[in-house]
Amino acid sequence: MTYRELVNNASERLEKNGNNPQDAIFLLLELSNKESYDLYLNYDEEVNEDIRNLFEELLNRLLLHEPLQYILGYENFYGYRFIVNENVLIPRDETQELVSNVLADIDSYFSSPTVIDVGCGSGIIGLTLKKEEPSINVILSDISSDAINVAKQNAENLNVEADFLIGDMLEPFIEKNIKADIIVSNPPYIKQSEVLEKSVVNYEPNIALFGGEDGLMFYRQIFDKAHLILNEKFMMAFEIGYDQKTALMNLSKQYFPNCEIEVLKDINNKDRMLFIYKLN
Repeated sequence: MTYRELVNNASERLEKNGNNPQDAIFLLLELSNKESYDLYLNYDEEVNEDIRNLFEELLNRLLLHEPLQYILGYENFYGYRFIVNENVLIPRDETQELVSNVLADIDSYFSSPTVIDVGCGSGIIGLTLKKEEPSINVILSDISSDAINVAKQNAENLNVEADFLIGDMLEPFIEKNIKADIIVSNPPYIKQSEVLEKSVVNYEPNIALFGGEDGLMFYRQIFDKAHLILNEKFMMAFEIGYDQKTALMNLSKQYFPNCEIEVLKDINNKDRMLFIYKLN
């Protein structure tokens, strides 16, 4: 069987199953250790039997709606490769925009700040911030020790210095009397009743997805205790659900009446980022 035949057959099976047919190409590129232009140049060559057998094995996992990123064991984020597995969420494009905005604000308002990444998962936010802005001090936390282990692996692979804490939301920082200039978080914000794709609900950790009945439970927990760890001048940055702007603006004003509060849109013109500032 040629590469062309293998890809065409797999793409057709994926499409009929409701998967992304492009995943066949990504999977084959990984297994054949080829760049896309090499693959196309050799499209009519015979596929090595070992590659073909492994491809079929992994394709069957895709057909069960297991995410490609978990099958490959990594996802690219902000130009860096992050290990991901069933213990952490798969990075999304929207989170890259959050990181970009936080980096811009660090340059504008802070000098060598302490940044805490709450509910860090694989560490994509905190570790990317540190990689892009080495002068910051970053501390990452998660309630899942398995997630922290993944984040530590990513820090080592990226050659990033960071501290890690295990605990629920802000509790480990409060216990250690840690003070921060910036809180960043992509907390679980999906409503408990929301119906999700099979690849998400069946494979990604539910503890990192659902934010209670209205999706705001973890924002409330952070808002309620943020004053215990924030310095006098501070910033908080959160990823939010596209339909949560009004509810979170109202909630933010209740907890932080003297702060500047804004919601930013992502590249798709959806409200996806909440920023809270006290800068003087």
